[in-house]
Amino acid sequence: MKVAVIGLGFRLGYLGRVFRDIDPDFEIVGYVDPEPAGLPGLIAAGVPVLKAYETPQEMIAAETFDLLMVGSPNHLHLEHIRIGLEAGLTVFTEKPIVISVEESMQLASLLHQYGHDRLLVGLVLRYSPLYRDLRDAQVKGLLGDVASIEASEHIEPYHGAFFMRDWRRYGRYTGGFMLEKCCHDLDLYNGVVGRRPRFVASFGGRKSFVPENAPANDGINDMELYHRKPSGWLGADKVFDSDADIIDYQTAIVEYENGVSMTFHTNLNVPDQFRRFCVVGSKGMAEGDFVRGFLNVHNARNNEKLIASTYSAPSESSHHYGADEQMAADVLAFVNTGAQQPVSAVDAIEAGILALSMDEARFGRKVVDLAPVWERFDACLNGTSVAKSA
Repeated sequence: MKVAVIGLGFRLGYLGRVFRDIDPDFEIVGYVDPEPAGLPGLIAAGVPVLKAYETPQEMIAAETFDLLMVGSPNHLHLEHIRIGLEAGLTVFTEKPIVISVEESMQLASLLHQYGHDRLLVGLVLRYSPLYRDLRDAQVKGLLGDVASIEASEHIEPYHGAFFMRDWRRYGRYTGGFMLEKCCHDLDLYNGVVGRRPRFVASFGGRKSFVPENAPANDGINDMELYHRKPSGWLGADKVFDSDADIIDYQTAIVEYENGVSMTFHTNLNVPDQFRRFCVVGSKGMAEGDFVRGFLNVHNARNNEKLIASTYSAPSESSHHYGADEQMAADVLAFVNTGAQQPVSAVDAIEAGILALSMDEARFGRKVVDLAPVWERFDACLNGTSVAKSA
């Protein structure tokens, strides 16, 4: 498969190696990125990267390829997706798909104009074996009607420090931490519920990565832990005195259109990290953890453990619990045969709107009613309303 890349950062640099492992003919015919942080890793792995271009338009005019991959900073996604769709290309974009409700409406209008199947999105956890097994248990009726979900994404201090140092520390580029990091998880549970979120409340702030908690205050001068993960564009050294405007902890409560409720908690300073869920239904309960690698399903009537599965990544260098490898295989299958994907651009937009509403609720200390947002979103998707241009 031949691809062109806009935004050759660490993420698409890693995915390029994954695609190459699956498809020996994979090559990047061109890329646009003034500071391609992912390029050295691709070169070291022997992945062909043929040419750099100044602009997406120049690259698209000069090259022939199967897929345009967008890995630029989040605030540029909409424009780069638009360029690809208008050029008649199939586009793969990293998450989050866009960074605001208004951009979500604009993208919905683009999907109506150019077709939903022209845009793929890297919500990689939908491809994970654990999530697929969870959905399979649900389809088999082991859970019954879902009533409530408790879920979390907690990351280690080295990773939290990365967010305080990287360009992702600024909400104007990311859309906020809940969108940038947790849209994966919100998408998963939207999928389990099968309906859109309706009401949202949220609280959070920053308590760990603040000056009074700097290690130096305790006589510790070793900051290696907090610089372990390299940063790219707009990278900085400051961690506890960062100029970041993102949270380092947040809790949200969600009620879906069908009455299902969910609590979601994220924290950036958890030394024994986990990414777990508990889905409680009328007939059973599913409890799992992507980091610790397990899925247990119990019958509600007799307490019998119906499923006890464990999971491990394909290799020590594998990201996302083996989901990247499956996503690469599925994207290749889509390009070659049109095979259906487990997640859509609409799913990604809906997860993004949920994340954005959590921050709206947090900032405003209010309960957000998403009904008018979905009404407008559907109108844009159906072409009966046109979103305002940015």
